[in-house]
Amino acid sequence: MRTLIVEREWQIPLEKVWRALTDGRILEQWLMKNDFQLEAGRRFHFRTAPTHQWDGIVNCEVMEVDAPGSGDFARLVYSLKAAGLSTLVTWTLTPTPSGVRMRMEQSGFRPIDEYNFQGATGAWQRFIAALGECAAGLEDA
Repeated sequence: MRTLIVEREWQIPLEKVWRALTDGRILEQWLMKNDFQLEAGRRFHFRTAPTHQWDGIVNCEVMEVDAPGSGDFARLVYSLKAAGLSTLVTWTLTPTPSGVRMRMEQSGFRPIDEYNFQGATGAWQRFIAALGECAAGLEDA
């Protein structure tokens, strides 16, 4: 099994990045349309334009929530299932003196998932750049 890891350090408060990851309306701005709700065990969907091989629907479930304030980090874990692919996405946010260290891991890529692994590698680079821009532009709560 392979794992895709993307890490960034931003001069953005952890709480803003957390909001961008967990507020469905904000999540849609940088990732995809969704019916996300921040609740362990909650099933939700990401939706994007269908292709000739895929209906554009990603079936997900929130597996773990460690909100900011419950320790020295925040973590969100959810499953992603679409088009024969079944992976787990783990977001970990750690405060730094000037902002936050963000780590995204998408794990569970099998050898037969190489095409999806390569596609996810490029897609997450774009999505995470958009996440950083979106979070930086949020007003204080």
